[in-house]
Amino acid sequence: MSLKVPKNNNLQLFKDGYKHLQGLDEAVLRNIQAVNELSDLVRTSFGPNGRNKLIINHLGRLFVTSDAATIIREVEVVHPAAKLLVMASQSQETEMGDATNMVLILAGELLKRAENLLIMGLHPSEVIKGYELASIKAQAELEKLSTFSLPSPLTSDALRTALKPAIASKQYGYEDQLAALVAEAALSIMPTNPKNFNVDNVRVVKIMGGSLAGSKVVQGMVFGREPEGVVKKTLRAKVAVFTTALDISQTETKGTVLIKNADEMLNFTTGEEKQLERNLKEIADAGVKVIIAGSSVGELAMHYLDRFGIAVLKVLSKFELRRLCRVVNATPLARVGAPMPEEMGFVDVFETVEIGGDRVTVLRQLVAGEAGFDPTSKGEKTRTATIVLRGATANHLDDLERAIDDGVNVIKSLLKDARLVPGAGASELELAKRVEAYGSTLKGLAQHAVKKFSNALEVIPRTLAENALGGAEANEVISRLWAKHAQAGGEAWGVDVEAETDGTLQADQHKIYDSLAAKTWALRLAAEAANAVLSVDAIIMSKPAGGPKVPQQAGNWDADD
Repeated sequence: MSLKVPKNNNLQLFKDGYKHLQGLDEAVLRNIQAVNELSDLVRTSFGPNGRNKLIINHLGRLFVTSDAATIIREVEVVHPAAKLLVMASQSQETEMGDATNMVLILAGELLKRAENLLIMGLHPSEVIKGYELASIKAQAELEKLSTFSLPSPLTSDALRTALKPAIASKQYGYEDQLAALVAEAALSIMPTNPKNFNVDNVRVVKIMGGSLAGSKVVQGMVFGREPEGVVKKTLRAKVAVFTTALDISQTETKGTVLIKNADEMLNFTTGEEKQLERNLKEIADAGVKVIIAGSSVGELAMHYLDRFGIAVLKVLSKFELRRLCRVVNATPLARVGAPMPEEMGFVDVFETVEIGGDRVTVLRQLVAGEAGFDPTSKGEKTRTATIVLRGATANHLDDLERAIDDGVNVIKSLLKDARLVPGAGASELELAKRVEAYGSTLKGLAQHAVKKFSNALEVIPRTLAENALGGAEANEVISRLWAKHAQAGGEAWGVDVEAETDGTLQADQHKIYDSLAAKTWALRLAAEAANAVLSVDAIIMSKPAGGPKVPQQAGNWDADD
C-alpha cells in the first residue's frame, strides 16, 4: 500500500490578490457558461427577424442595431473566455465583413453541446479532436453544396440577387432598394480587374430628412458641407491639399506689444498680412483653383483666396482627407506655400449641389461618354461612388449605413470566390445531416463529439425559425426540414421566415444565397474558438494594477487664473 503524503494547505504560489481557478468545474464549465451568455445575447438578433439591441456605450453614445459586429464592439466584454469568441468574430468581420453573428452563435452552441460530453466523463482533448474532424468534413461538404456562381463579367441583376440576403438580415423590407444602390455604386467603380476592388471607394453620406426612397448614388466624393468662400463651382481644376491651418501664424507663448502712436498701430499687422498674401499668391500662380483644408482657414486668408478666385473646402476628418487625396491624386502638404507639380492633384468637376434642402459639395472625375470628357486629360481617374442616404432619424441612418457596409463587403468576398450556397439555413441543415452520417462511420470516442458538432449546426435554421415564428412553431418547421432533407434532392430546403406555406421553402428557387467563402470562414473560426475555450484547464488572474486616480480639476488645466 502506497504512503499518502499530507499536503501543505498554506503553500502560497502567487502574490496576494491573484485568482487561480482550475479543474473541470471551476475553469472549463465556467468558461462555457460565460460564452453561452454572450452567444444567447446576440442570438435573438440573428436573421431578418432579429431583434434590435439598444446599447449605450462608455461615451454615452446610443446604438439601436441588430448587427452583431457593432454589438460586441460597443459592449466591453471582460471575461477572458468570452473575449476569445469576440476575437474570432472580429476576425470574421475583418476577413469577410459578414456572418459575424453566425460565428458567435455556432461557437456558443458547440460549447453547450460539449458541456454534456464533459459532464458524462469525456476528456476535453477527445472533444477537441472530434470537433476538428467534424469541422474539416463540414468545410469539405460545403464546397459540394455550391449551386450558383456570380457570372463574369458582373451584371447588376446577379449582384443584386447575391446582396439581398445579406442586406435583408440587417434591414428586412428595405433589401431591394439598398441592394440596388450598392450594386449601382459597386459596378460604377469596378476596376478592369475585379480582384482589385477596394471597399473604401464606396462611401456613404447621411443626410437627415426625407425617406430611403430619396437615396441615390453620386459619382465622385460628396461632402455634407458647402465650400468656405464665394467660389462654389469650378471645372478642370488643379487641387492642393493642406493639413495645416491657412492663417497668420501665432506665437507659441503669450507676448505683450507696446504701441506708442497711431502709425505703429496701423503698421503692426501689415508685415504678417503681406507675408500671407505672398504665400497665397504663390499658390494661385501655380495654377491651383481648389484648396482642400484639413484644418482652420482664417478670415484674412479667406479674403485673399476669394480675391484670387480659389475655391476652399474644409475637410476635418483625416480619413476623408486621405480618401480625397487618392481621388484627386494629390499629396497632403504640412506647409503653406506653392505645391510642386507632382504634389498637386486634378479634378474635373468641383461643384455645390442641393440634395433635399441640404447643400453639399461634389468632387468628381468625368468618365468616357460624359459631356466635357477629355481623353487626353492627365488627371488619373480614380473612381469613387458615394451613396447619399436619406432617413428620418440619425439612428436609422446609422443602421442603413451598416447594412450597406455589409453589402459592400459581401461583394468583396464574392469577387475573391464567386461561389454561393443555398441560404435560409438550408446549407447548415444539410451539413448537419452529412456530418452526422460521417460521425457514424468513425470509431473511438471522437465520434460522440462529431455527432454533437452536427447537432450544433442545427442552431442556425432553428434560430432563424425561432426569431421569425416563435419557439413552438420553430420545432415544427425544423422537423419538416429534416424530413425534406432526408429525401433525394432536398439540399436546398430552408426556413421561410414569412411562413407563406408551412414555414419551409426552396432557397435556390427563391434566390436566397449566401457566400460560400463567408460560411467556410465562419465554420472554421467557430470551431477554432470553441476548441480554444475547451483547451483551457486553468484561469490565473493577477490583481489589476491600481495606480493613483487622476485628480478631477475644474476648468482647463492651462487656464492662468
